[in-house]
Amino acid sequence: MVYDWFNRGTAPQNPEEPQPEQAPQAPAAEEQPAPAAPAVGAVDQDALDWARQAYARLKAQQEADKEADAPPTPAPARAEPLQSIEPVQQAQQDPVAEPAVEPSASPEPELPSAGLSLLEQAAAQRAQRQRELLERAIETPETAPAPTAAPATAAAPADEAAPQLGAFDDDFTWSAEVLAAQGRNLSDISLEEIDWLGRLRRGMEKTRRGFVTQLLDNLGDDPLTPEVLDDLESLLLRADVGVKATDQVLDALRKRLNEEVVEPAEGIRFLKEQLKGLLDAPIQASGAQLLAPERGRLNVWLMVGVNGVGKTTTLGKLANLAVRSGYSCLIAAADTFRAAAVQQVAVWGERSGVTVVSNPSANADPAAVVFDAIGAAQAKGTDLVLVDTAGRLQTKHNLMEELSKVRRIVDKLAPDAQVQSLLVLDASQGQNGLKQAMAFAQAAGLTGVVITKLDGSSRGGVALAVASEAGLPIRFIGAGEGIRDLRPFNSFEFVEALLAK
Repeated sequence: MVYDWFNRGTAPQNPEEPQPEQAPQAPAAEEQPAPAAPAVGAVDQDALDWARQAYARLKAQQEADKEADAPPTPAPARAEPLQSIEPVQQAQQDPVAEPAVEPSASPEPELPSAGLSLLEQAAAQRAQRQRELLERAIETPETAPAPTAAPATAAAPADEAAPQLGAFDDDFTWSAEVLAAQGRNLSDISLEEIDWLGRLRRGMEKTRRGFVTQLLDNLGDDPLTPEVLDDLESLLLRADVGVKATDQVLDALRKRLNEEVVEPAEGIRFLKEQLKGLLDAPIQASGAQLLAPERGRLNVWLMVGVNGVGKTTTLGKLANLAVRSGYSCLIAAADTFRAAAVQQVAVWGERSGVTVVSNPSANADPAAVVFDAIGAAQAKGTDLVLVDTAGRLQTKHNLMEELSKVRRIVDKLAPDAQVQSLLVLDASQGQNGLKQAMAFAQAAGLTGVVITKLDGSSRGGVALAVASEAGLPIRFIGAGEGIRDLRPFNSFEFVEALLAK
């Protein structure tokens, strides 16, 4: 079964292919609806029971997968026939008897001895013996010696390993509650989602440490006051949420405070709603809740941004995500100016099993590389072409014109293709990243943003600034260095991870 991460569901399969057996279901879990969603992180027995059922279901599914993947039990080694011992015993009792021949060895064919020297005859006998040993090893693999350790290149990197179900801990229960609060059914829960939510929560730790702790300290147990809102304003600005987003959130809170007394728990819930609304506004305006390649149609995604934000790494992770989601993918190594950029893309392509189209000559024309990649994708019927472009400052007019040239090549060769121009932003750059987004949006026709390195920054709030001030939909977020640490953006999950207790 292939899980389509772009559309957050099971990918369509070929009906002619045999379908795998379904994993055992946890008792009474199949029809179990999601519980009424309290605030995520609150102590709620229904949500805890739902998390336990989800854990039991995933554990049963994982055990079933292990049994299906386990190699068949080898047949017991065949016992040597008694005849193989009798000649030896007879030879020991009768010293005149003829020497016994090992029954396990096939009778040696007569080697031509005429005209051969003793050395040549010995060499021929050794060669014949090696052939016999090889044939025996092939016929009876269960008796072969244990293989030596495989070279390091044969083993998959640790970050490429499929996620495994861990302990029933706080990470799991929080992740399950987030999925339950979105109305998910137990039958739809996957271990990939649980694993990703845990990574996202841990990745947002630095932002949360400086934001949520002070927020809860300021709120205390008393209802919200104007003084608390002033402190909240400072917290939001320090988290790089941006002036426009901060003003919008505080205006809504002040309006609510003028109408009624707002308790701390209700204040946090209302704050989450406001932040989620800010993030969802540009996504809803784009008309696509999730950015996914359209099947049966060529999709071309251009990765743009300044130097050092992680464009090539993000492109490699997107290629891996596409392959694991059931899409065919191809990479165009159009960053022809940076030293070793093409080699870096080639490594990512090899890790994900994706073809890389490049030009080995120095300072090759990026548009020519894209031209070749589009032609190859059309010939093979590829779903997605990812284009790695050179890092450029938004103030460099000539480089921005080069980006426009690449876009014109794509439009000319594939006028019916779905083209996306995604800006890669480093979360640690804060407000500088916001300025980049606004400049690139005007010059490069951006359709979305990918925010990376959320785990290494305390400025994860810049996502809110990008959405509110630049008006750009956030399409993917990265919270780690592993190949699986990039996922489609979900505003509800992001806000819950940001404000998790």
